Amino acid sequence: MTAHAVVIVGAGPAGLMLAGELALAGVDVGIVERRANQDLAGSRAGGLHSRTIEVLDQRGIADRFLSEGQVAQVAGFAGVHLDISDFPTRHNYGLGLWQNHIERILAGWVGELAVPVYYGREVTGFAQDGTGVDVELSDGEALRAEYLVGCDGGRSLVRKAAGIEFPGWDPTTSALIAQVEMAEQPPLGVHPNAFGIHSFGKLDYKILDGKVVYADGGPVGVMVTEQHVGATTEPTLQDLSEALIAVCGTDYGIHSPIWISRFTDMTRQAASYRDRRVLLAGDAAHVHAPDGGQGLNTGVQDAVNLGWKLAGVVKGTSPESLLDSYHAERHPVAARVLRNTMASVALRRPDERTKAVGETISELLGMDEPRRRFAAMMSGLDIHYDLSEGHPLLGRRMPDLELATSEGPLRVFTFLHEARPMLLNLGEPGGIDITPWADRVQLIEATYLGVWELPALGVVTAPTAVLVRPDGYVAWVGDGTELGLADALATWFGPPTAA
Repeated sequence: MTAHAVVIVGAGPAGLMLAGELALAGVDVGIVERRANQDLAGSRAGGLHSRTIEVLDQRGIADRFLSEGQVAQVAGFAGVHLDISDFPTRHNYGLGLWQNHIERILAGWVGELAVPVYYGREVTGFAQDGTGVDVELSDGEALRAEYLVGCDGGRSLVRKAAGIEFPGWDPTTSALIAQVEMAEQPPLGVHPNAFGIHSFGKLDYKILDGKVVYADGGPVGVMVTEQHVGATTEPTLQDLSEALIAVCGTDYGIHSPIWISRFTDMTRQAASYRDRRVLLAGDAAHVHAPDGGQGLNTGVQDAVNLGWKLAGVVKGTSPESLLDSYHAERHPVAARVLRNTMASVALRRPDERTKAVGETISELLGMDEPRRRFAAMMSGLDIHYDLSEGHPLLGRRMPDLELATSEGPLRVFTFLHEARPMLLNLGEPGGIDITPWADRVQLIEATYLGVWELPALGVVTAPTAVLVRPDGYVAWVGDGTELGLADALATWFGPPTAA
């Protein structure tokens, strides 16, 4: 039986990100993926929000994605465009990049970290005991792990087999999405009507002077709302033809489908993200409508929250109870995503009364303060973990400041590339002693004379020191004293090393 400290089920964005985080921490991790390779049929998610780009920048790999994608203002709510170009972040934009490319780039990074991926195999069951989990594979082989993490999508076998409930709401709307050839040219763009929303777009395009310019010929991307909700079979070309005829009066001579898929607004969230030695991340933990493009981003950030905590427990430096903070922090984040996607779906219903509500919301979001609040929410820049009362930075993302150090100017994110926590001392050099945690936490002496500003909140008081977790969130803020520092270090990074 092959053994790993952690086995991840699913090599999607959440699974790959988690594997990378664990590998950086020196944890033996393996991934089981039912696909034969990393190829992905269909478009799935279409890009990254600002906070996810920051997370990738924290690991030093953001440029790999930026070099292949299209930088654009992608934040929005209920069809209302929300510009974040004035936000205090190096990445005050989103990135248009299809999920198959996101996965390919992540898989390349994970490959560099020498993580084994068991392609072409499915997990068929598992049994956990007091020291680990026995994982059964479809080829008859078995794996042994200290911890098992289900990153295996909305229909997660891991979640079901663990007996974790998945409460929520059944779908109210259904849509087909596909890439097909068409004999006739459809009207490109997004077209709402009495049936709902449908759209057509060429796969080959460029953005010139802010406008989309499509190439001639080639396959067409289609999205069309279905008249009926509740289909349980895999969608066919006939289903797509019937849906197009119902909405548009013609199917434009569709033929030669590359792929066809269905999505709904089913909204569910795992009641718990953990059952003893089994954990959930990504779509295995939460599913919702694609409004706002938040699913992939939420999953990647689940992984970055969980990775360093799981590594600390596996390596024995942190107590197992640290894993409870994963659910405590990430469940509310996804619950908020579920709420805003349900609101967005409700606001795009085609009846006149809903349109009137949508117009009112649009007018409100045209004002600066609501725009800032909603844009920060949709882009992931306003995430706030409840780490107790105190400085506004506590529990929020650490800004990527340019620090003055003994080695010259360096960005904060540079110190997070290896996923190691840091105590940033901005006060008197040598004024803070973290020797009992020096094997786990890096101490950075630096100065910063600029303004501290947070998205949606604005300018905050400059701290004298900050403790930054590997996921980039602030766990302690100093005001010239070390009050509470030892407790914060012990809470997040384990007890002090004996002298």
